[in-house]
Amino acid sequence: MLYRFAAEAVLLLHFAFIAFVLVGAAPAARWRWFSAVHLPAAAWGVFVELSGRICPLTYIENFLRIKAGQSGYSESFVEHYLLAIIYPAGLSRGIQFVLAAAVLLVNAAIYGWIFWPRKPRFERRDG
Repeated sequence: MLYRFAAEAVLLLHFAFIAFVLVGAAPAARWRWFSAVHLPAAAWGVFVELSGRICPLTYIENFLRIKAGQSGYSESFVEHYLLAIIYPAGLSRGIQFVLAAAVLLVNAAIYGWIFWPRKPRFERRDG
């Protein structure tokens, strides 16, 4: 039971990390320092997708599931709803390239909006 709980916790962490990689640039609009935390995570996510490697969280989760003695038929709420998102059926190299491009485009758009110098809409006139 403890191993299964730990495996589900790793699955939730994995999902949170994927969400952070995709849209973690948004908090940088308020806290500029946040980009120093997000950019390495986004780079890792793009690297994993482009290289075809497996995220270490996947290995940890699989190890814990094996230790829990799980069969492929028993599912919890977390497994039912999150496994298909994190490990979609038919995930191919082409889809991984599209996912990497999506991470790059979404984050480039967010960081561009945050850091691109903008002219003020209204100029203040004194006098």
